[in-house]
Amino acid sequence: MSDMLFNVTQDELRMAIVNNGDIDDLQLQREAYEETKSNIYKARVTSMEASIDAVFVEYGAEKHGFLPLKEISPEYFLTPVGEGESPDVNRLLKVGQELVIQVQKEERGSKGAAVTTFISLAGAYLVLIPNNPKG
Repeated sequence: MSDMLFNVTQDELRMAIVNNGDIDDLQLQREAYEETKSNIYKARVTSMEASIDAVFVEYGAEKHGFLPLKEISPEYFLTPVGEGESPDVNRLLKVGQELVIQVQKEERGSKGAAVTTFISLAGAYLVLIPNNPKG
């Protein structure tokens, strides 16, 4: 037999589905805090930092996201990178270019979120990872 349990406070709602004493599902919803980790956004490159091989992207959050070159799918590159060639972010991307990104780490302190273009969608039995060079 399944039961649905609720616990409501001023700024948090908890809902659990319990089946024979085991928790099958637990959902949390906080009023004051909106989690963005794993969310997918359309972003725009706002600045490029060749010294740290990264770009900053605007995706609708308060702070711009940090996107290192190693987290950018080659499908977004304007020119191909040759074998053994040292990639230059200024040659591979341009300011204003649009990308699809996923938040890996939330904003914290004065730092923006860490983001990636290697999107992953987790299902019950499978994780879909399109455009991932590792497989």
